[in-house]
Amino acid sequence: MRMDYENIDRDALVDIRDVKVDTSLPKEERIRDFIRQIKNPYLFRHGKYVVKLTFSETDVTLEDLMADYIRSKCAAG
Repeated sequence: MRMDYENIDRDALVDIRDVKVDTSLPKEERIRDFIRQIKNPYLFRHGKYVVKLTFSETDVTLEDLMADYIRSKCAAG
């Protein structure tokens, strides 16, 4: 789904830095609490930046992508 970022009310989005996860809770409750706080886990703020999460159908994990990215930065540096 395409999104028009110019029309997003940034002030209505939760800043993820304000979300506090109680690590003493069981996993299921932590997840529910996180979603309750963030409101929309696919669209939120980090300071002045709007963050939109999307997923594609692939076998490549986020960890794989991050590792490849870090390796590419280390090789370039």
